Amino acid sequence: MKRILTLLSLFFFVLSFGQELALVRENDLFGYINTSGEYAIQPQFEGAKNFSEGYAAVEKDKMWGYIDTKGNWAIEPTYDKVKYFNSGYALVLKDDRWRYIDPTGKELEVPSTEKFFDFEEGVALIRQGDKIGLIGTDGKIVMEPTYDEIKSFREGYAKVRKGELWGMVNDKGKVVIPVEYEEIGNTWNESGVYGKKGDSFGIIHNGSFNVIDGADKVWNFHGNSGLTYARKDKMTGFVNSKGEWVIQPIYKKARAFSNGLAPVAENKEWGFINKEGKIVIDFQYRDAEVFSENGLAPVKDKDWGFIDTSGNLIIPMEYDITAGLAFLAGNNDKGFIGDYARLKSKEGWGFFNAKGELLGNKWYQNAEPFVKN
Repeated sequence: MKRILTLLSLFFFVLSFGQELALVRENDLFGYINTSGEYAIQPQFEGAKNFSEGYAAVEKDKMWGYIDTKGNWAIEPTYDKVKYFNSGYALVLKDDRWRYIDPTGKELEVPSTEKFFDFEEGVALIRQGDKIGLIGTDGKIVMEPTYDEIKSFREGYAKVRKGELWGMVNDKGKVVIPVEYEEIGNTWNESGVYGKKGDSFGIIHNGSFNVIDGADKVWNFHGNSGLTYARKDKMTGFVNSKGEWVIQPIYKKARAFSNGLAPVAENKEWGFINKEGKIVIDFQYRDAEVFSENGLAPVKDKDWGFIDTSGNLIIPMEYDITAGLAFLAGNNDKGFIGDYARLKSKEGWGFFNAKGELLGNKWYQNAEPFVKN
């Protein structure tokens, strides 16, 4: 019996921390739904944020605190402003002072800093004087403040600036790309990072700077496609890690490869090509985005819908996907995030699955993407 109870406890523990919840607003109050379309936490809050690391910031009587995935208070609402949990800590403002707290509300001791920054992937920026460095989740300095600017960490890497030149460091503070470029991409990828040195754009890969012939703009690599897009003489094509043109710059616009296909524009219409440059889905759309992992991509006529990799229309072009119209700024993802795409109609915001079915057959005043906890 004891073993059975232990297994059941473990099951419910895993279940509670493996669920996905989405923040929605109904009748001017915020609540959270699960992937069955049911309310896991009923709408009751005047203000609320997405879950992060198992906790969500919510507002009560004009003060902020945090709830757990069952809707219970984990940290009572005693703060004037709060931010998201990341790496086990969240920034909160109380009595005109910012501080880091853990899920119990305990404050983290950190060195003196002129400005507080959110933790990202195990580190946070620290500003002393006019220089910026890094601290870890133990509150200790990981990298002494030596840079003029450090951008957001992505997948454990961040671009850094000294004077007018850029490089890149990892979350241990180690330099992975020397600070010697006028421009540099903000996303680390095994295929490389774009950069500009002098008048030349190229790909930084395996310690080499591979110049792209004639390029005047380059974009970040996406996923594991091994190709990114670049511009030459106002036309766009695709290059590899060596800086070689694999697909010549013959398109007005382009976006990244995903699932073996990339959206490209010819004149004012968009279609999709494969890595050989062959047209797979004809030019017929007013706009198009990259394919998600589930093999669906947003395409636009007057409004947005979704097609599969064969060009079949799965979700009719009747919706808006623009994240900027949502009530919370900062999430610019379009299309499917996990199993659902968040779409807007005249009736409000709703969630669609890969079959084109509206979750719970219900629309909301506002909705944010599902977050796994």
